[in-house]
Amino acid sequence: MKILILGAGQVGSSVAANLASEANDITLVDAKVELLNELRDRLDIQTVVGNAAHPNVLEQAGVEDADMLIAVTNSDETNMVACQVAWTLHHTPTKIARIRSAQYLAHNELFIGNALPIDVLISPEEIVTNYISNIVEYPGALQVLDFADGKVVLVGLRAYYGGPMVGHELQELRTHMPNIDTRVAAIYRRGRAIIPMGHTVIEPDDEMFFIAAREHIRDVMKELRRVDKKNKRIIIAGGGNIGKRLAERLESTHQVKIIERHPERARHLSQVLSASVVLLGDSSNEELLLEENIDSMDIFCSVTNDDEANILSAMLAKRLGARKVMSLINRPAYVDLMESHQSIDVAISPEQVTIGALLTHVRKGDVVAVHSLRRGAAEAIEAIAHGDENNSKVVGKRLEEIGLPEGTTIGAIVRGKDVIIAHHDTVIEAEDHVVLFLVDKSKISEVERLFQVGITFI
Repeated sequence: MKILILGAGQVGSSVAANLASEANDITLVDAKVELLNELRDRLDIQTVVGNAAHPNVLEQAGVEDADMLIAVTNSDETNMVACQVAWTLHHTPTKIARIRSAQYLAHNELFIGNALPIDVLISPEEIVTNYISNIVEYPGALQVLDFADGKVVLVGLRAYYGGPMVGHELQELRTHMPNIDTRVAAIYRRGRAIIPMGHTVIEPDDEMFFIAAREHIRDVMKELRRVDKKNKRIIIAGGGNIGKRLAERLESTHQVKIIERHPERARHLSQVLSASVVLLGDSSNEELLLEENIDSMDIFCSVTNDDEANILSAMLAKRLGARKVMSLINRPAYVDLMESHQSIDVAISPEQVTIGALLTHVRKGDVVAVHSLRRGAAEAIEAIAHGDENNSKVVGKRLEEIGLPEGTTIGAIVRGKDVIIAHHDTVIEAEDHVVLFLVDKSKISEVERLFQVGITFI
């Protein structure tokens, strides 16, 4: 597939790295020569220097025969104009644009039909807000991902010393929960992936990913770790787009306080938020946090535009007694550092969360959902099985008969309204939605070929 990526920032360069490793023809456009030179030396891609919205720059990048254009520059206007130019002059088939401004997103009519010819609209703030809201809904979760319109949920959590299943084999889960079906898709122990087997013993601090029907998630979590009480009291540090959206999403069901350091923005928040308490101040101010009873808070979530401020305020909140702290961190090196040392409970990478949404529209073989895991090293995907026993490598086959790549597991199948947790003798039928977990993301092209009708699997 020939793909043009506009913008070599964190998202653009990460998407380029993801797709270039999967034998796509990638051209990256940006105005920064040094950045493009570094990426070209590191990745198997082509680069073009210039304004990504200019017709001549797009033509130089090969827009006339591109299959897809992904516009993720830092400018909403550049992204929108680039899509318009690509469609008007060359009828580029698929155009994806990242739009951040709420002023544009508030007017859906801009993106209906060909008013602005954007096929897929990506709003990082909305994606991150949904991501955080899911974690808030399930106390104890490190990551919560939806598949099949929310029927199936993949949850990542950390096993704690003294938890119900710690020291026990995974096969005992069925004994503990005879009426609930679930599957542990992967275990990470001291940073190394372990393929779960029935005799695998759960150890303290294991990071576990399990899959189950949505209605069973809480029951499974109770078996895998100590029971956390429901999240009720929340402090949000930062009243920007994400902080405001998060407060709006949670204030009807939670006690929300939002800390904003800029007086004008704090005044605006106090006017538009109906139930949240808006505090003017610095979220890394110890006195302020103590005055707001940080030690009685269920969640402290720092979502400012400053990585260092987010990390420091979250670490301070944790030291002062907040039950769970989350921090928005843009720099990948910081995410790795915080997660490896467990300095904060959940490090949220907007880059990785957004990449998942983008990859959903790039994957082949009718892949309808993609979630990036473990800082992009692993993936969870939802694919639809098409065809029949004669032209499909999966339809009509028992799972044990399917030649899945090493490190790949099928966690669940959604058939109509039914959720079927995968076992070795489960048979895949046409139009099943199949949820897979890939420990090694480089195997994705092999999985895609499995789900392509009439394509021989090699």
